[in-house]
Amino acid sequence: MKVSLNWLKEMLPLTRSVPEIVEALTFAGIEVEGVQQPSALFEKVIVAQIESFEPHPNADRLSVCRVNDGSGLPRQVVCGAKNFRAGDKVPLALPGALLPDGVKIQAGKLRGVESEGMLCSSRELKVAEDAAGLLILPREAPLGAPLSDIYPPDTLLEIEVTPNRPDLLSHYGIARDLSALLNLPPAKVPEISAISERVREDPGVVKLEAPEGCPFYIARVIRGIRVGPSPGWLRQKLEAAGLRSINNVIDVTNFVLLELGQPLHAFDLANIRGGIIVRMANPGERLLALDEKEYELHPDDLVIADHERALAIAGVMGGQQSGVATTTIDILLEAAYFNPGFIRRTSRRLGLISESSFRFERGVDPGAVMPASCRAMDLVLEVGGGKADESVVIGGSILPWNRVVEMRPERCNKLLGVKVPDSAQLLARLGLKHAGENRWRVPSYRQDLAREADLIEEVCRMAGIQKIPSRLFGSATESSPSDRAYDDLMQLRQRLVGLGLFEARSLALMDERDLEYTMEPTSNALRLRNPLTEDQKVLRPSLVPGLVRAAERNLNRGSSSVAIFEIGRVFKVATQEESVSLAVLVCGERQSKSWNQGATTFDLFDLKGILKAALSRDLIFFREQPTSFAPLLCGMIDGEGNSIGKIGQLRPSLAKEIGARNPVLVTEVTIAPSANLKRFRYRALDRFPAVARDVAFLADKELKYQSVLDAFGSANEPLLVDVQLFDLFVDPSGEKVPMNKKSIACSLTYRATDRTLTQEEANAAHSRLKSQLVERLGVALRE
Repeated sequence: MKVSLNWLKEMLPLTRSVPEIVEALTFAGIEVEGVQQPSALFEKVIVAQIESFEPHPNADRLSVCRVNDGSGLPRQVVCGAKNFRAGDKVPLALPGALLPDGVKIQAGKLRGVESEGMLCSSRELKVAEDAAGLLILPREAPLGAPLSDIYPPDTLLEIEVTPNRPDLLSHYGIARDLSALLNLPPAKVPEISAISERVREDPGVVKLEAPEGCPFYIARVIRGIRVGPSPGWLRQKLEAAGLRSINNVIDVTNFVLLELGQPLHAFDLANIRGGIIVRMANPGERLLALDEKEYELHPDDLVIADHERALAIAGVMGGQQSGVATTTIDILLEAAYFNPGFIRRTSRRLGLISESSFRFERGVDPGAVMPASCRAMDLVLEVGGGKADESVVIGGSILPWNRVVEMRPERCNKLLGVKVPDSAQLLARLGLKHAGENRWRVPSYRQDLAREADLIEEVCRMAGIQKIPSRLFGSATESSPSDRAYDDLMQLRQRLVGLGLFEARSLALMDERDLEYTMEPTSNALRLRNPLTEDQKVLRPSLVPGLVRAAERNLNRGSSSVAIFEIGRVFKVATQEESVSLAVLVCGERQSKSWNQGATTFDLFDLKGILKAALSRDLIFFREQPTSFAPLLCGMIDGEGNSIGKIGQLRPSLAKEIGARNPVLVTEVTIAPSANLKRFRYRALDRFPAVARDVAFLADKELKYQSVLDAFGSANEPLLVDVQLFDLFVDPSGEKVPMNKKSIACSLTYRATDRTLTQEEANAAHSRLKSQLVERLGVALRE
């Protein structure tokens, strides 16, 4: 939200410098994202009047204007805007003027026609963000006057307001908070006519059919107004806040919104059939809104309607058919309190966020609805004339606000860790009223103050959180299971990085179309009812799609190798739980081509080795049925027989879609919260030499190498330290090896820790292992 410092000074005696004001707001938890100083303090930009204009002879989109700059000599200027009329007063940059964007104006020819200056828009002058054409100045602006007389220098603060502080979404709200923070006199309330009109309820004029969505509605009728341009002071304030001036009636409603934070809406009374009805939308009902888009409404949407049709989406945006136009004579001015949940739901579903919905969905001050309505009536009568009806019609009522919260000074001191002797005075400066011993009555605009801790936080803000000294409380605590789980995951990350992989991070919300990159069924995905965007509709059931998209970005940028991993939470419908998973993706060159060796690419064995090294546990792999995701897919179980994940190769057609020229290999493993990661164990270097012996044998083709390792392990041979497969041979012809057999050759390493082995000891151990191999697997030894 943009806040004008000049506007604040109308409510507060601000004498502090801009940096001091920014610091006070920042330390009070109100983030100032930026400071702008737009102004027209540059030379040779004056007020001029367009006396006449005609089409450019050589350009369809240009006009040749004759302007009066107050010097008595006519001036010719070529202009590309279309929003002006003869008699309008506009800013004229004379030759030699330097605009804020660095453009220096010079006299010259445009398409063969002399142009002596430039007529400027508000964006070109940096006094507002509107770029719909020339900046039309007030009719009372004196000819030839410097533009700085019309637009005095100002400072704009770009403030980020947190959702729990809707009271700050107005200039008066900021001024009210600043007066408390800087210990200034209370902010001046804008002059509002006494609320003395006759208030009545008339269901024929205002009927609330959905009081749960709109408990209070005010309808005020003003007749005989003149809709036209707004006066300069009103336009200047709106443009400083980034809003475009439309007409005097709509500008008043926007002005009150910026001033008091209460959204309002004006209807053309001639387009209302019967009275106002606040109801839920009918199924299939449609509305053409002020943004010129047609919206299909849902029965959960709250609408403002007459006896025939919907007129506006309540709290979000009005409709075109009932909007105020230049032909409008009588208006119905709406002020209401809407249930924040109703407005938030409709705004999110339609993807329609307006200045009004932004405030209503956070909760406006229920006590400000009637004052804001009176303020708007005063301003409409001032800038548009007319006469207001003697009575004001209301529907429903606002329940009296009477929230009382206890705050004990001793509790405040204990929670902050420092004694704050003037905590009562600090709360009083914020507008809280003392309601007895340690009890405080909260004003209606501070609905975020509901418990003792909230009041203590306010005391902290007012006292200055930067003034509270840092102190160390408590002592070291014992490591908890959560601490150990965190440490295990960090160590797992370090291991994977040490193996040459890079860590990736992806969003927990993913595109539904990316479900084809998961190893799980797509029905296992949890879909959001009301997603923020189309590419964030599903809670990820797997980490693999995120890695695939990361690999795609790297490959498309010319990377020859991708080796990435991610550790994060996944969400599955089948088990109705979320869990932590590890996913790894490798693709491309494992080793680049060199002068003495060729390039090698990642294969499935590399990925298996990465898993075993990182997890430090025995894993057993078994083939599974191919899927649309992976033609080569294996399941994994740990040493205790638990299924922990899958490993496989991405289908070539899918790999081609992401730009991969080599196989894309992926794996995903579930990390159980109770499973402690095995630590690496270090041992001393071997002091005695090893003895190697080879064993070769014929085995059935179906025999798995894991069975061979299990057979060696079951012998419990103390001297065996390593087994390596160095030859595997299958003869399709059956000449050297039978067709149903395969030849396997392994190298066995023996070593003793306390002595050098003799040949006899090594041979004896080798014989025992060969016998065990024949006995368990029925293989035939080869000499």
